[in-house]
Amino acid sequence: MGKKHAHLSELDPVWQQITVEAKAAVQEEPLMGGLVHSSILHHKTIESALAYRISLKLSSSEMPEQFVREICDEAYRNDSELALAARADIVAVCDRDPACDRFILPMLFFKGFQAVQAYRVAHYLWVNGRKDMARFFQMRASEVFGVDIHPGARIGKGIMIDHAHSIVIGETAVVGDNVSMLHSVTLGGTGKEEQDRHPKIGDGVLIGAGAKVLGNIKVGSCSRIAAGSVVLEEVPPCKTVAGVPAKIVGEAGCAQPSVAMDQLLGVR
Repeated sequence: MGKKHAHLSELDPVWQQITVEAKAAVQEEPLMGGLVHSSILHHKTIESALAYRISLKLSSSEMPEQFVREICDEAYRNDSELALAARADIVAVCDRDPACDRFILPMLFFKGFQAVQAYRVAHYLWVNGRKDMARFFQMRASEVFGVDIHPGARIGKGIMIDHAHSIVIGETAVVGDNVSMLHSVTLGGTGKEEQDRHPKIGDGVLIGAGAKVLGNIKVGSCSRIAAGSVVLEEVPPCKTVAGVPAKIVGEAGCAQPSVAMDQLLGVR
């Protein structure tokens, strides 16, 4: 069994591509050598590299890097879904963000990707009863990345958060697979209710910059929410909504809005 797992790790195409790109990056810019080696080339697996990057970013005088690293290592060791989701996120970012032409970029530079990976470890802690430590991860990710995702939220794979400034996702929010959102998106509540109070976002949804989705409402799969919209009512699948409050203004326009990243309304 051990040999089989080792063989599978050697066939990890995402990690292999990252290491190839890392070696090329050092050749092209030798002054980046220290960063690239410590963050990528020093590690044998993507799990180890992710644990290092998260611990480097989230550690503070209140919580030393070694402690955060040990927590991350434990999470990746005990829950293989964390690294599988990270791989899907890297592919999603590289596929959908025109500013991303290499897998290495999210690992080193993109705070949206890094914030989501920090959330994933925090969620592991949350569901395993370590809620105070999960809140520490949430606090530090908010301070460092400007992305505030409650560790109780449930977020799928293949997530792309572009620019990722001022993102807020509440405790009972659910985000499906292959969702894309831009900066200043809020998935929030509408008051002081304490139960299930946050949006449920289907698969393949595109949420434009500055959009607010409020309350325990469903946003159907493969729909589009226009930039600056305030969504207060349920959105059917495969529709485009816009405005304050948001109204249906047409069909989604394509099978996978989150992949197409087409945010123009009525312009073709």
